[in-house]
Amino acid sequence: MNVLIIGSGGREHAFAWKIAQSPQLSSLFIAPGNPGTARIGTNLAIGVADLAGITQAIREHQIDLVVVGPEEPLVKGVRDYIESQDDLKHVGIVGPGAEGAQLEGSKDFSKNFMHRHGVPTAASQTFTKESIEAGLAYLDTQSLPIVLKADGLAAGKGVIIALTLEEAKASLREMLLDSKFGAASDKVVIEQFLRGIELSVFVLTDGENYVVLPEAKDYKRIGDNDEGLNTGGMGAVSPVPFATASFMEHVDSKVIKPTLAGLKADGIKYQGFIFIGLMNHEGEPYVIEYNARMGDPETEVVLPRIESDFLSLLLAAAKGTLDKEKIEISEQYAVTTMVVAGGYPEDYRKGDVITGLDQVTEAHIFQAGTREEAGQLVTSGGRVIALTGTSNTLERAIQKSQKAALAIQFEGKNFRRDIGLDVLRYKG
Repeated sequence: MNVLIIGSGGREHAFAWKIAQSPQLSSLFIAPGNPGTARIGTNLAIGVADLAGITQAIREHQIDLVVVGPEEPLVKGVRDYIESQDDLKHVGIVGPGAEGAQLEGSKDFSKNFMHRHGVPTAASQTFTKESIEAGLAYLDTQSLPIVLKADGLAAGKGVIIALTLEEAKASLREMLLDSKFGAASDKVVIEQFLRGIELSVFVLTDGENYVVLPEAKDYKRIGDNDEGLNTGGMGAVSPVPFATASFMEHVDSKVIKPTLAGLKADGIKYQGFIFIGLMNHEGEPYVIEYNARMGDPETEVVLPRIESDFLSLLLAAAKGTLDKEKIEISEQYAVTTMVVAGGYPEDYRKGDVITGLDQVTEAHIFQAGTREEAGQLVTSGGRVIALTGTSNTLERAIQKSQKAALAIQFEGKNFRRDIGLDVLRYKG
């Protein structure tokens, strides 16, 4: 079968790497891909939001299955566009339509969805430029810290945790009046701060049935000890010890099942991934956010732990036959360290020559923000390369990942040196 992956980051490189292991695969295409995916399949010079270009590629390369990586094409309705083509009705698609993608595309939509369907989440209210005075008054009534979220897509950076009332009010003004996150902050969700341990749970559904993929913990802050600015993700670990069988049963009964039932009740056809960002708050799961796709860099720790044929799972999700599939998960640990460009997550360097990939012998290399220039690999994004170590022990998986991060070289390179150490020290 011929498969098209949409996207160009570390997540899509990991998808390509895993799908290429399936005996069912005939040809693999990635649009637009990166130098890493080019070594596994065929890159196509098509942007992720070029819906006409994507459908033309499906025809030209006789694609049987489309796997959508990032959120932008989902929110822009890539699924709906493909399904509107009479000659492409046979093509399987992993990823929801634009309506289902609003679980990620609009924080206001997703909070209302959770409240409506009884999914446990933090108390919140939404405000606009026109209701900013009400928003400022609402902040006066809230306990600190308090969370402010841009309603729309902000590349994983549209969340502010304000420690003081002054900071919260200043942030609300910046978001609504100064468009701090562009159109994404035309609406702002003000949300109760939940204390606890964060956890990412990944569900693959065909609209009726579902499988739960390995859970993960990611690291959002740029600096060690979770200090500094928020990023798209500096690393991840899987499995995590606080995702006990009992807690995951609560996640299944109180979060996953009500979410899928809610989508059906609302008449939303949903075939694809649901990323559920959770807080383990006093032993109970509370949903922080939904994403309509797999996380990055969580994908880079989740996929190495899946032992079953990943392409079979994806095809079943697209065809509505997930009830006939079983997911087999390795007991090994996986740890990903993300190597990022100097200056990231703010203005960052580009075009620096990358070396040392040939020195990485004990970790998977997933390229993210890279491109080839004059025969050399150079940096082209903030998050440059994800390095995943796997082992029977968490300590060894951390060592492999960190050793690989040290081996990669480019001007201004930065990475966190504490990925997984909190999990290693976790006592329950």
